[in-house]
Amino acid sequence: MANNSSWEKIFGDYNILNHDFSKGPFYLSAEMIKKSVQKFTKTNEKEVRCLCKMDSRKNLPNIMRENGLFLLPVKNKYYVLVKNDGYVDIPEIEGVAEVYNTKLDFDLDTSKIGNSEMQHLDFAYASSLIRTFMEDPSLVLTIRGRKYTPKFSYKIGKNIIETEGVQTEVDAGYEGKDKVVLIEAKNSQTRNTIIRQLYYPFRQWSEHTKKDVFLLFFEKRKNEYLIWQYTFTDNNDYNSILLVKSRKYKIV
Repeated sequence: MANNSSWEKIFGDYNILNHDFSKGPFYLSAEMIKKSVQKFTKTNEKEVRCLCKMDSRKNLPNIMRENGLFLLPVKNKYYVLVKNDGYVDIPEIEGVAEVYNTKLDFDLDTSKIGNSEMQHLDFAYASSLIRTFMEDPSLVLTIRGRKYTPKFSYKIGKNIIETEGVQTEVDAGYEGKDKVVLIEAKNSQTRNTIIRQLYYPFRQWSEHTKKDVFLLFFEKRKNEYLIWQYTFTDNNDYNSILLVKSRKYKIV
């Protein structure tokens, strides 16, 4: 959870609530945050990395939630506070899971050790579930780990946001003959997620390839594998995110 006391101090020190958000976002640097919270003693109260991690609505500090604000990185060590909803709901996938027969003809013993989102995603890929969902047998794993965004701009409401050199990380990226598929994976029931986790990698890889870029949100719950496909109806609009399709599988 974001630390309420720290963010109340930051908002007070920089008079943020008196900023006219109809004219643009409020710019905030890591240095400003550090200076404001330097007298706090706990790590989650003073570390910029911890204070700025707000991957779901429940992580928003009260002062942001109550004033309809959310935080986005725009450069290394620089952020903006924007008045808008920066999150997308992840809807439940109703009904019974589809039975999916793995394309492997042997058991993967190593996939049964541990319970990480990465290993569940790897098992789904090895079983060809990702290829089946995307209807593309040519997909191969090509992207993993941290990268930095090129320079691009986008809009949130009436605001134009400029960003460059923001660290991104996808849990896996696959390339096929005519498409690139990026996946954000979770290992617990997720009700909503910050759009940035999908939008920044989408814009980043759209700059690097002429192939169509597809976005998947992946989750393993007990013995079921859930996949949601998202797109942006306007590549330059952060809030134009749209659910394309979703499926729930049981791999046998």
